[in-house]
Amino acid sequence: MSTILQLLIASSPSSPMESRPEVRAVPGKGIEGDRYFNGTGTFSPHPHKPDFEITFIEQEKIDEFVRESGLSFTAQHARRNVVTQGVDLNALVAKEFMAGGIRLLGVRLCEPCNYLAKQTSPLTLSGLVHKGGLRVQILSEGILRTGDVVSVI
Repeated sequence: MSTILQLLIASSPSSPMESRPEVRAVPGKGIEGDRYFNGTGTFSPHPHKPDFEITFIEQEKIDEFVRESGLSFTAQHARRNVVTQGVDLNALVAKEFMAGGIRLLGVRLCEPCNYLAKQTSPLTLSGLVHKGGLRVQILSEGILRTGDVVSVI
């Protein structure tokens, strides 16, 4: 079964990612309390764009990167909002899916960037290519919780 393992937000670009048992997802904005919801994320576009609302990453891809790189790297280091298990996020590009009771749209892959490499390791640039997660648009408002099921519509 595909599930949400962890929910993470950061109030500013320099703040560490903090785990939450639940978060409110708001269409056109993102996750309440997160830097991109407030428009203060490192890459916050003005005007707002749908692919900056929420990001997902697979725990399996993080684990694979740790095994291959030998680095101590966690979901907090990846700086994505939703950590999943048992779902192929790359297959969700241009597809609607559900997380808990929230309808979402996979917009594009969330590739590693120079900012992430500077904060963690240059190895992220090659080690997480096509494994860095998914940028997602929120289509319906609601609460996401750890343990929620992720399913394709």
